[in-house]
Amino acid sequence: SNGMDGLVSLEPAPALAYNTEETIAEVRRLWRLVDRPNLMVKVPATPPGIPAIEQLFAEGININITLMFSMAHYEAVSQAYLQGLARCSNPQPITSVASFFVSRVDTYVDRELEKIGTEEALSMRGKAAVANSKLVYRRFKEVFSGQEFARQRERGARIQRVLWGSTSTKNPDYSDVKYVDELMGPDTINTLPKETIDLFLDHGKVRDTLNKGVAEAKQALNDLKKVGIDLDAITEQLQVDGVKAFRDSFDQLLGALEEKCRQFR
Repeated sequence: SNGMDGLVSLEPAPALAYNTEETIAEVRRLWRLVDRPNLMVKVPATPPGIPAIEQLFAEGININITLMFSMAHYEAVSQAYLQGLARCSNPQPITSVASFFVSRVDTYVDRELEKIGTEEALSMRGKAAVANSKLVYRRFKEVFSGQEFARQRERGARIQRVLWGSTSTKNPDYSDVKYVDELMGPDTINTLPKETIDLFLDHGKVRDTLNKGVAEAKQALNDLKKVGIDLDAITEQLQVDGVKAFRDSFDQLLGALEEKCRQFR
């Protein structure tokens, strides 16, 4: 795969998510410690994470940018990638993915639509996440077919693929492969739990869906705004909640390991 596939992601302590300098220092430490070309280190797309991401790309480190929920997050991340590549003496080995979280958007937006409660609002349930993702994919194609990346491609740089995360269906009223069937397109990755893989193998359909229905996706987001959905505010809150969830899980894991160590002393 010429270094594009077979990568493993490693997560620094989520407590660093809002500290630029500490994130840079910890990612450098992990990169040196593991010392493998197929390592990707996770960095969340928080406001302090963005300058860290650019600096780490400038140093030639593979990064998996996580906790992206909005177009604003994608714009910041893709620009950090381009600027980091431009500063890197040799961008050829760098591999990166922009991990865009999907189903959590519908979960949050649907809850808000149910609070609004009108027939129009209720008819929009289950539309926000895929529409949001399709517009991000369209922007991804624009960024990596543009002049700024063309200069880096000439230096051997690779595109930063979009990775769809959080793609198992949470709402039983929706197709159990909704976020697989509706998010297929070139240069993307979909990280799936085994249960969703099995469901897709049973009744999923392989087809290019990301390049279709883009105008409808834009209209869907406009309609959501008209009924009172503030998607920008929702996606910012989802990122904050995501950092907290990652931190809680990380702390719980460390606590479990410490307890095991005490048992064997």
